[in-house]
Parts: sequence; structure tokens; C-alpha cells
Amino acid sequence: MVYNEGNKMPRAASMGLVSAHVLMASDKLRRRIAWAAARLMYSREESEYYRAKMKAARAINRGWVKPKDLPSNREIRDEIQTLARLHEGDARTARLKEMRLVALRVMRMLRAYRPRLIGSTMTGHVRRGSDIDIHVFADSLGGVTGALEAEGMTFDVERKRVQKHGEERIFTHVHVTDRFPLELTIYAADLAHYVFKSSITGKGIERASIAELEQLMEREYPDVDLDQELLEEESRIDPFQIYEMLLLPLERVKQSPKWHPEGDALYHSLQVYDLARDELPYDQEFLLAALLHDVGKAIDPQDHVAAGLEALEGFITPRTVWLIEHHMLAAALRDGELGVRRQRRLRESEDFEALMLLCDCDRAGRQRGVEAPELDEALAELRELALMCGE
Repeated sequence: MVYNEGNKMPRAASMGLVSAHVLMASDKLRRRIAWAAARLMYSREESEYYRAKMKAARAINRGWVKPKDLPSNREIRDEIQTLARLHEGDARTARLKEMRLVALRVMRMLRAYRPRLIGSTMTGHVRRGSDIDIHVFADSLGGVTGALEAEGMTFDVERKRVQKHGEERIFTHVHVTDRFPLELTIYAADLAHYVFKSSITGKGIERASIAELEQLMEREYPDVDLDQELLEEESRIDPFQIYEMLLLPLERVKQSPKWHPEGDALYHSLQVYDLARDELPYDQEFLLAALLHDVGKAIDPQDHVAAGLEALEGFITPRTVWLIEHHMLAAALRDGELGVRRQRRLRESEDFEALMLLCDCDRAGRQRGVEAPELDEALAELRELALMCGE
């Protein structure tokens, strides 16, 4: 037997320890990359597994990483779920149930197109910001969009070019705006029984028909009356549709050039929202107040605050109500035109600083020609923020 000089350890044993050490180091590197990639995807900095793992690998290893040291998509997904459990707790379980109810409602609506639920809503691997993915099988896009229009649903159609296996294909996606975002992918009718492969496992994708989703929900939520829950789901009003309905007419509200040189009231409201999100980007109530503070101008210009609050009743929180209700008093305070008693009452509120910040954004949001977000962009951001907050 050959010994190493110095420590007298057999060379074979020494080689074995080195191999074990290398293996442990490799496993540790994989786990670190998987965790870093999961954080990138959970925070929505990256949306694709490959980009997330490569970005994480470069940050951790400061250079090239061997392919065998990169985690699989499944390893990253498992870490994402760990993050979701840590950060979201019981709210995640409740949200999964609600997402499945929305999915079932939409699938029943599109029954003629043999819908199949896929993705995280099907498997249960949802996290903050997850959407509902459904495959539908139709030779005519118009039939699907017509069914959505008949239900008064808001949607956009996207045609996406994808290069795969040396072949370019065009995929049609319908992005539906609902309580949770939905993505419908349209396939030819004769592909309803085709087995699609998962990018995570490489195996046939998990999916559920209407009947299979109903059975899944009966198993997992035995105390739930599905038909009753769906009736309640169908009758639930989406507050963001109310916001859009109230905001759109502001584009026709022309204001005094002396006080509002920027032009119409919608452009002003979007400027105020843009400034507000720079100040308090995660304060949903404050941001809603910034966007909605002038909606009453399209209803009753003589008393736009009261008119706006009446239209928004039941769709905003008491704090957002208070901010909108007092934003004109805040302007009077800034101008030194508010009485001492009213000043004292405003200052006693714990939201006084937020109110004055709203006032400052309101005054600054009156610039000609500056960039402002589109209305659908602002509403999409607020909807995403509401989901992050578990609403």
C-alpha cells in the first residue's frame, strides 16, 4: 500500500476524501445558486429559470460555472415555494383556493374550447404574483375573445414569436384582467389531446379539465360548496373595473389653464400617481388616493370630492377615503387659508404627513408634456400591489 508522506494516510483514502470534499462543495454551490435564483424569481426580477440561474451563478461564483453545478428548474421551484411559505404563510393557501375558483369560473365559461388548467394554480405551487394559466383549443381566436366580451371581461391579445428546436413558431396568448391575472394560450382544436412537456420536469405537463379541477377541489376543500362559491365569485365586483370606469371620463374634463396648464383631468391624475409612486411605492391606499382623487370632476365639477367619494363608496378603504376627502383642505393649509380649528383636526390625524405629501404631488402633477404612465399600466401596477398585500 502506498502512503502519503507526513500524515501517513493511504493514497486511496486520501483520494476518496478529496472526491467527497469536491462533491460536497459542488452540492453546496448548487444549493446556493438555486436559492439565489429562487429569490430573483420570487421578487420578479427574473421570470425565466435559465436567466435566473445564470445570473445567480455569475453573482456567486464570479465567473464560469460548470453545467453540472447548475441547479435544475425543479430545485429552483422548490426553493421558490420555501420563500413563499416563509413570506406569505396562510394567505398563500387562501389565495390558491380563490385562484382555483376563478380558474373554474373562466373554464366553465370557455367550456366549448376544452380548457385545461396548467401551471402553479393547478399544481399548488403559487407564490405572490402568480397568474392563472389555461390552455384552450380553438381554430378561431374570435370565438374565444367573443366569449370573453360577452361576459364583459377586459383582455389583450399577444402574438409571440418563439424559436425552438431550430423552428420558429407563433403563440397566441390572451391576457385577461380579472381578480387574478389570467393567461389563455390558444392552440389548434386538434391538439386538445397532445401531451405538452414541462420545462421544469421534462415530463408530460400536469393539467386538469373542468371535471378534473372540480374533483381536485372537492378533495382538497371538502367543506366548500363549489356551486355556491362560484355564484359568489361571479357576483363579486372587481374594484379595478370600477376605478377604470370612473377614470376614463376624466380625459374629456378640460380644466382651467390657470390652475391646470397640463390639460385634461386624466393626464393630471396619472401625473399625480406617477409622483406618488416615487414617494411611497408600496403604500397601496396612498397610491389609490393619488390616482382617484379627482374622479368626481367627471360627475359633479361643483363638488367633485363628495361626488367622487359617493361613486367610490365600498371600493376603497377608510384611509383612502380620508385622504381624498381632505385633499382640498390640505391645499388650503399649504396656502395659509385654513382656520386654526381645521388645521388642528388635520394635524391630529396619523395620516397628516401622507395627506400633505398627496397635496404636494397634486400640485406638482400639472406639467405640460411630461411623461406619465398609461391608465392600464397604473391599474395593473396597483392590482399587482393588491395581490402582494394579499387582497
